[in-house]
Amino acid sequence: MPAVSQTPAVESSSAADLRHDWSRTEVRALFDLPFPELLHRAASVHRANFDPAEVQVSTLLSIKTGGCPEDCGYCPQAARYHTGVEATKLMTTEAVLEKARQAKAAGASRFCMGAAWRSPKDRDIPKVAEMISEVKALGLETCATLGMLSGDQARALKDAGLDYYNHNLDTAPEFYDQIIHTREMQDRLDTLSHVRDVGMKTCCGGIVGMGERRDQRAGLLQTLANLPAHPDSVPINRLVQVEGTPLAGTELLDPFEFVRTVAVARVLMPRSMVRLSAGRESMSDELQALCFLAGANSIFYGEKLLTTGNPDTERDMALFDRLGLRPMPVVEQGETVHADIVEAAHHCAA
Repeated sequence: MPAVSQTPAVESSSAADLRHDWSRTEVRALFDLPFPELLHRAASVHRANFDPAEVQVSTLLSIKTGGCPEDCGYCPQAARYHTGVEATKLMTTEAVLEKARQAKAAGASRFCMGAAWRSPKDRDIPKVAEMISEVKALGLETCATLGMLSGDQARALKDAGLDYYNHNLDTAPEFYDQIIHTREMQDRLDTLSHVRDVGMKTCCGGIVGMGERRDQRAGLLQTLANLPAHPDSVPINRLVQVEGTPLAGTELLDPFEFVRTVAVARVLMPRSMVRLSAGRESMSDELQALCFLAGANSIFYGEKLLTTGNPDTERDMALFDRLGLRPMPVVEQGETVHADIVEAAHHCAA
C-alpha cells in the first residue's frame, strides 16, 4: 500500500492550499488506512475548517415528480421503471413557498428544489426563476436540481437569485456506463462548468452502494476533488433500493465503508460541506454519529427526500441534542439568528 503521512492536517485550508491533483493511488491509500487513523485525520481536517458542533440543515422539495426519460438504474422517478411513483406537473409558486416557510420554521437554512427532468425546457425557466426569487426573499439560501443546463439557463437561474445548483456525478467514470446509458459523464461535467461560469456555487456528489468496488468509490471522490473548483456541497448518498429499479437487490454496502467514504471526502475537500443525503432513513443513530465524527456537517432534513423517506424532524432534533450538535446559523436581514429548532419542530408538528 502506498505510504500516506500519519500526521493529520491541522491548519485551515485556504483556496490556494486546496489540491486538485489527487491520484487514484493516493485516494485509495486514504481509504485503506486503519479506521481510527482515517477518522482522526478527517476529524482534524474538519475541526481546522469548521465548527465540529455545527451541522448545516437543508430541506429538499420535489417540485416536479416522476416521468423522467433517463434510465438511471437507482431512480424511482424514471418513467421506464414501474415503482409506483406517479408523474406530476410542476408545482405552483405559492405551493412551493408554503413548503419553504414550513422548512424555515423547522430550522432549515437552505431550501432545495428538485424537478425530474433530463433538462428543463426554456419555457420552464421563468417559472422556476420565480420560485427561486420568492424563496430567496424569505431569507433562505436557494438550491435547485433540474437536470442538465445550458449556459443561458444557468445565467437565468443565477439572475433569479439561485445560490447553489446540484448536479451529481453519481459514480466513478469507469463505472458510470453500468448505471446510466441515456447520458454521459461529460454531460454532467459540462453542466457543472456552465454553473461555475456564471458564478453559482455547485452541489455535487454521488451515490455509493450501487455494486461498485472500493477503488471505484475512490474514483468518484478523486473526480470530485480534481474538479476546477471543489463543490461547495458534496452530498454522499447511500443507495436507497426501490423495487422496480434495476439496482433493487444489490448487496448492501458495509456501514463502516460508508463512513470511510465520508471521511475521505472530508480529507480531499476540506472546505466543502459534506452532506448525508439519501439513505439516512435507514441509518442508525450510531452510524450517523460516526459520519459526523468523520467530517459530515450537513444533512437533508424533513419527511421526504424527493421520493424516498427521510428521518423526521423530531428524530433529527433528538439526535442533535444527544450529540451536542446544533444547526448552522440562519442569516436573515444582515443578522445572525440561531433558530431554536427543537421548539420550531414541535410547532410545525402541531
